[in-house]
Amino acid sequence: MVPAFADADAVSRPLYVVGVEGLAGFLAGQDAAVRGWLEASGFEAALGDLRLIPGADGVAAAVIGFGTAKTRARQRFALAKAAGLPGGAWHLVGDLSQAQRDEAALGWLFAQYRFDRYRKAKAGAPAQLVLPEGCDGARLLAMAAGEYLTRDLINTPAQDMGPDELEAAFVALAGRFGARAKVVKGAALLEQNFPMIHAVGRASPREPRLLEMHWGSAGPSLTLVGKGVCFDTGGLNIKTAGMALMKKDMGGAATVMGLAQMIMQLGLPIRLRVIVAAVENVIAGNALKPKDILTSRKGLTVEVNDTDAEGRLVLGDALALATETPTDVLISMATLTGAARTALGPDLAPYYTDDAGMAQALESGAAQAFDPVWRLPFHTPYEHIIEPGIADLDNAPGWGFAGSVTAALFLRRFADHPRYMHFDIYGHTPADAPARPKGGVGQGARAILAGLPAMLGV
Repeated sequence: MVPAFADADAVSRPLYVVGVEGLAGFLAGQDAAVRGWLEASGFEAALGDLRLIPGADGVAAAVIGFGTAKTRARQRFALAKAAGLPGGAWHLVGDLSQAQRDEAALGWLFAQYRFDRYRKAKAGAPAQLVLPEGCDGARLLAMAAGEYLTRDLINTPAQDMGPDELEAAFVALAGRFGARAKVVKGAALLEQNFPMIHAVGRASPREPRLLEMHWGSAGPSLTLVGKGVCFDTGGLNIKTAGMALMKKDMGGAATVMGLAQMIMQLGLPIRLRVIVAAVENVIAGNALKPKDILTSRKGLTVEVNDTDAEGRLVLGDALALATETPTDVLISMATLTGAARTALGPDLAPYYTDDAGMAQALESGAAQAFDPVWRLPFHTPYEHIIEPGIADLDNAPGWGFAGSVTAALFLRRFADHPRYMHFDIYGHTPADAPARPKGGVGQGARAILAGLPAMLGV
């Protein structure tokens, strides 16, 4: 459950934020006991260094180091450690810019996240932060709610987050905000012309499906498409490494659902459409085989040179559906390639677009929302790499280079939209970081949210 901010009228204790450059002045302003306590404890205002200040009745206050401008540039959400303070209300005291107050407040909410579905939750109420001056509390809470949804979906193991459960979460999300949801599954996928989604998921006893949601009746339109591969063994091209993390292969679906939660909770004046292809890529006698050739919803034929490159297949049908109805902006999100992770690491979300205005809006939004992204190119001269000769497209050219770029080019063939943006995210934090515990994480959603006004003119 997403924590709330403390009531503005609540009795709260001060949390002093002190940078290295302001340490001497801060200490000089304290009484001798506090000054002696902090000096004796070795407090030097290092970034994230937290100290409790005792008082007559227990903890009277706390102080957290804000480091230097150089150290702050090396770490997001450094003040989030303070979310572990003793329960009760706290308020920030310090010379912080509006952006720094926003980051501190959002990081505090993110740091409260716990995935306790399979273990006993810790007792006790968490510390609450009084909303800092100038912060948009409704927006911060919506971003936290969307992020919590994304993390919960990714963190849930495949035994409890297969296509059935992802559908249930999708329909429940639609129901909470009065959106219309539609589901096409099993044999109906073939009847309604989603052959690649069906082919990837047909080997699983948990039927593949196409999930679709519509919300809003006025304003410009946004279509989000997410890869929902609830578990990926690699199929007959079975994975030799990395399978342990494949519950996160529905991270694209989880992220667009989290973004949809943010948009609907904020009541943005747009028409939203969300499409998720939900499948399991497992092995059985009827599994998709290497060198099979599929005819997609768009009519393009695809040679399957690797059954472990299944995400682009299900997205191909979903993107084809998305473009059959006019939309102002089309965005897809997927945990698609290891090449993207190798290029940029787990913390930086690569994206592709041919629209310079969208890119500018996104990158401005990324800075505002503390959600880093990096643009990679739809490099058209590589188009021939994904053309095998025997079919229109190759889902996994054995070229050995630019794997994320060629995957993005494959998707662009199905999107066929001038204002299309694709994210190749990782969806996982490999080790605990401030406000981001090890496990599932959203990437790019907050940047998109902040960029939407410029992208859509709202």
